[in-house]
Amino acid sequence: MNGFSSDAQTMSLMAFIAVITVTLLLCVMTGPDRDDLGEFYTGYRSLSPMQSGLAIAGDYISAGTVLGTIGIIALLGYDGMTLTLSTVLSLVLMMFLLAEPLRNAGRFTMGDVFGRRAPGPVVRITVAAVTLTALLPLVIFQLAGAGDLLAVVLGFHADGFKTGAIVFLGLLMITYAAIGGMKGTAFIQIVKTVVLLGAATVIAVLILDRFDFSPPVLLDAAKEGSGLKDAYLTPGLQFAGDEIDMISTQLTVVLGAAVLPHITMRMFTARNARAVRRSMSWAVSIVVVTCLLIAVIGFGAAALVGHKELAAGDPQGKTAFLMVSQAVLGPDPNTVETLVFTAVATAIFLTLLASVAGITLACANTLAHDLIAHGLREARLTDRTEMAIARSAAAGVGLVAIAIAAGARHLNLQALLTLSFCIGASAVAPALVYTLFWRRYTRTGLLATLIVGTVSALVLTSGSNLVSGSPQSVFPDQDFNWFPYTTAGLVSIPLGFLAGWLATVLYDNDAATQRRHYEELEPTILAGTPTNS
Repeated sequence: MNGFSSDAQTMSLMAFIAVITVTLLLCVMTGPDRDDLGEFYTGYRSLSPMQSGLAIAGDYISAGTVLGTIGIIALLGYDGMTLTLSTVLSLVLMMFLLAEPLRNAGRFTMGDVFGRRAPGPVVRITVAAVTLTALLPLVIFQLAGAGDLLAVVLGFHADGFKTGAIVFLGLLMITYAAIGGMKGTAFIQIVKTVVLLGAATVIAVLILDRFDFSPPVLLDAAKEGSGLKDAYLTPGLQFAGDEIDMISTQLTVVLGAAVLPHITMRMFTARNARAVRRSMSWAVSIVVVTCLLIAVIGFGAAALVGHKELAAGDPQGKTAFLMVSQAVLGPDPNTVETLVFTAVATAIFLTLLASVAGITLACANTLAHDLIAHGLREARLTDRTEMAIARSAAAGVGLVAIAIAAGARHLNLQALLTLSFCIGASAVAPALVYTLFWRRYTRTGLLATLIVGTVSALVLTSGSNLVSGSPQSVFPDQDFNWFPYTTAGLVSIPLGFLAGWLATVLYDNDAATQRRHYEELEPTILAGTPTNS
């Protein structure tokens, strides 16, 4: 890659400074102005359905989704498209199956949903542990790649700059989560979603214009540019032709992407059941449009940049969005084209910032509300104390993520992203389905689901070729690969569901009590009535 013009780099730097200033102001202006848990955790449910939908879409469309999916489409074609469709399908399933019951059963966190069904500190502590295990790898994965991406845009390739960029972005995410709370981070997500949609639309239109707005012509050019010819549009390239491995990955994304705690927490900001339905309609529509744009951009990158240049820029194709933007704008862009590139760079920068801020807030909320306020403490905390703990927790989670991301930024951390989705699919998804819809489900079953699903995902992922045994693994020079598939979902998901069912059936001492408890809650969970517990 030849690099970007000095004008584009200068304008991008100025845009980044402006974005930081505006988003910090947004957090200060929209964040809680008093010690009120309802305001910090839900923003008093004051967002309109459209605003809430934009925020949900913003949290859902992470930096990994945008940059990673574009790269996979550009390098591998068909496999990237199936990943895109799985991403959309996951949110559609959330909309039709879980969104309303979640909103009705919960208050501030996912722990409130499980805690209503099975009260007790053990459940709260377990939920907090599962949430952190699922989300902390996601923060680290996105932060670790931030330094390289900013280096590509701004032209500073020194290791010190890349590490400094990770630390700086990490400190910003802590600030957003601690000051802005739910409403502040929501407005950052809204700005990010609008900017990303605008920039992606412009680049997609410019790509289509190069090919006379003909998708078949674009696909033919992508096949040629990929160097794979007809194989570019056949399944399984990412998995060396192993169809079972591909199914495992798609199943994990479909069941895991939309149930991660930083997505489910957005359900609790809706005013009522009708509002959450409208919010999810907006979110799904935005995600569908974004994924269509991502597909066009990915195919455009293959056609206009080519496999060799894309792989040289980044083996996983994470710079494909930037490279195809440069290619479509030309080597000597005018002022307008420079502004377009600046908008693309700003969209990527905002996506990085907003994604890690939302995840950090979810981690902080579960630490304060589930672990400390309802798990470790017997006496009720005051709102002021719980909010102080949540803000301190945001700093703690953020600092840990910064330290690990800075130390591991030279490694390929794709395994961390896969692990997060696996835990979502193997532990969170079955626990939510059973909790919301199975009358007989017991506390023992809930704990078994969460623990077995999480542990199996951790153990199986550690033995996959994403961790060792391949050039693209975390430890490419070592080989302790014993699990035959890239993604653990094909085994860990059934284990999560089976553990919850077996534990409920075999250890049913409190089954009658749990059934009566669920029958009391069922009208609230399923009928769309508000919850104040």
